[in-house]
Amino acid sequence: MSSLRPFCLTAWSATPVVAALLLLAPASHSPAQAQPAQAASSASTSASQTAVAATTQPSSSTERGITARAIDKVKQVAKSAGDIFSRVPCLPPKGGAKSMGSLPHVAGKLIAGQPVVIVAFGSSSTAGYGASSPDFNYPNRLAAQLRRQYPTADISVINAGVGGEDAPEMMKRLQKEVIDVHPDLVIWQVGTNAVLRNLDPGDTAKLVEDGISRIQAADEADIVLVDPQYSPAVTQRAESAGKMVRLLGKVAELRHVGIFPRFEVMRDWHEKQAIPVESFVIADGLHMNDWGYACFAQLLGDDIIRSVGQIKLGINVPADVHAYRPM
Repeated sequence: MSSLRPFCLTAWSATPVVAALLLLAPASHSPAQAQPAQAASSASTSASQTAVAATTQPSSSTERGITARAIDKVKQVAKSAGDIFSRVPCLPPKGGAKSMGSLPHVAGKLIAGQPVVIVAFGSSSTAGYGASSPDFNYPNRLAAQLRRQYPTADISVINAGVGGEDAPEMMKRLQKEVIDVHPDLVIWQVGTNAVLRNLDPGDTAKLVEDGISRIQAADEADIVLVDPQYSPAVTQRAESAGKMVRLLGKVAELRHVGIFPRFEVMRDWHEKQAIPVESFVIADGLHMNDWGYACFAQLLGDDIIRSVGQIKLGINVPADVHAYRPM
């Protein structure tokens, strides 16, 4: 991985959904401030009540105006996020990335019309840090895509991402948050924080392999590993990042599970598709933005949908070959 190059990242600001949502809280008006004006306007009870109505009406109108504007702003943000690919298209990697298998368990469930449970397991990339709204993190994007494709299916995508964690912390909650849920598919994003902490990639790979063994012993779930992101904070540690990517790929091959090569996919965005880094990474130089999460989810969802299509067509994939890369 010595050929990896750090980037110079320009500042990028996320869409101000938070500010818009804050506007939804109406401005407060103290009854104590309105009382003197009401008493001075009339001595009678009925006149006082009329004065109260007169003084509160503009306030209510103002509050409705603020709320309406805030709602309009949120709708604009949602529309902007919804048509995000019309500005920068989400394309699969150019050349070389071919399918190496399928996801037979989750695909079989979808074909049979049975409920499907997917657990997205990982750290802040799974939790969705950097997205302008929870709706725009990758698990929710993936769920929306699969539900559009299979509108009659009962699909649950559980977000089990906790920021700052890596394999040692994830192993402590593997039983409760993954195995005990009995998922049909586990998407395990891991390795980035180990690189940032200068942990031994070999130790991380060993823990991940042990975790996969535990999942496979308990369930027939498909498993997909997601390796670190290609972003300035990671590529500054090129040697460690490269080793982590290689080792996770070897673990996937050894344990016959899937691998989504996020590092290579994101590098393709920048180097082959000429997309500026700030178009898919936020200003911290590490986390993805709405577009990054959306394209990641789209490519992953495309492979799940492709797996369903393969099984419907009777394409037999060897039981011991589950690893795949985006086509």
